[in-house]
Amino acid sequence: MIRFVLSVLLTLAGTVSFAQKDTLRVMGYNVLYYGSGCQGAGSLYHGYLKTIVSFTNPDILSLEKMGAIKLTADDKYGTAPYGFADSVILYALNAAFPGRYAHCPFTNASRINNMSVVFYDQRKLGFVSIVSSYSNITDFNTYKLYYKDPNLERTRDTTFLYVIPNHDMSGDDFAAVRGIQIGEVINHTREHFTHLPNMINIGDFNVRSSEETFYQTLTQPVDTNFRFYDPPFFPDRKLSYPAKWDHDAKYSAYFTTSTRESASVPNPCGTGGGGKNWYDHIFLSQWIVNNANYIRYIPNSYRTIGNDGQRLKVSINNKNAHVNMSAPEDVIEALYQMSNKYPVMVDLEVTSNVNGISLQEPEIAGKPIFYKETISVDPAVDGVMSIHLPADVIGQLVTIACIEDGDTKLKKTLMIKDRDVQIKCKLPIGEYTLKITGHHNVLFEEQVHVK
Repeated sequence: MIRFVLSVLLTLAGTVSFAQKDTLRVMGYNVLYYGSGCQGAGSLYHGYLKTIVSFTNPDILSLEKMGAIKLTADDKYGTAPYGFADSVILYALNAAFPGRYAHCPFTNASRINNMSVVFYDQRKLGFVSIVSSYSNITDFNTYKLYYKDPNLERTRDTTFLYVIPNHDMSGDDFAAVRGIQIGEVINHTREHFTHLPNMINIGDFNVRSSEETFYQTLTQPVDTNFRFYDPPFFPDRKLSYPAKWDHDAKYSAYFTTSTRESASVPNPCGTGGGGKNWYDHIFLSQWIVNNANYIRYIPNSYRTIGNDGQRLKVSINNKNAHVNMSAPEDVIEALYQMSNKYPVMVDLEVTSNVNGISLQEPEIAGKPIFYKETISVDPAVDGVMSIHLPADVIGQLVTIACIEDGDTKLKKTLMIKDRDVQIKCKLPIGEYTLKITGHHNVLFEEQVHVK
């Protein structure tokens, strides 16, 4: 019996020792219309990103607010060239680490001028699918990745990681719109999962305080199965709720906007004012915080790249009051040039699955992936056009225009207060292009008839 017990213990010890540890570095970065030419030539900004990535070494990179990459060569809504994501890999990411990166598919159902694109280390991770996609001003996609476990061939089991990149409506007056955006993202998450899996919610949320509706939706939901955690608050316990970080020096080390004092230098594409707010966050699911299924958050690894905590109202490269020593000088300069936002990062530890046993994934099979509520228009009769809008548009400022042969015949801008809108449209009988635009995006563009 003693020999048998020792044999079992030795076997278990061998199994435990075989379990390998790996680190996934996750980075979110608002790159300020990268690819659209808003700041300058794409080739120049490839160089800046290469410098930054060489320093940060991310395994998952969520680039928010890229110029909307054309989905086809003749895509009229795209602002960045067709194939631009591949050029980012070729001239920035793989230029820093050869042969390493790939990107997830991207969408633009919102027909907006910017988008989020997720890049990943293809040596460590593989792309599985887009699990869900919700459109409101921009597209919110949930990407499913799998870890290339060293035991995968033997166990036929691996660990999945879901990533939701975000770029929410900016502006002090649009907290309600942000609430609708993230609220619906969570509603669609609830439709696709019984509870949160290993999931990261990452991006530029434009949030001013922990009291904003959407922040409460993420961190204090009624259904705790869908609770996310903001690491500096928990599990790191460096900060406590309630928290209002808008222009509060106490949160300077977490500020992500702006890297620039001036809104016009080095270019007019972005905001200035120096460090003043914490818009960019990385929210983690309970599974990751609790190390429930082979992936765990490494404590105290949340950080704002290039922010030394001394940037209140000054640029990232300002040397007058305090020299920024948080990164090499060339990286600091590249961050200043690349965007008016600082990147944020966390580190995750992955444990290899040695026995092929893992928790059941909470993903619900067979659910529709894409969701976008449509706009309908009744033909204009007796000088009145009736437009039926999605509830998501309420609270947004939109412009409605009737165009004939490129000439705008009618144009109205209004704040949407109800789903049904009636517009006086005293135009000659005929066919017109009705174009409804929101915050940098096209909500509707189709032919309509005026009787």
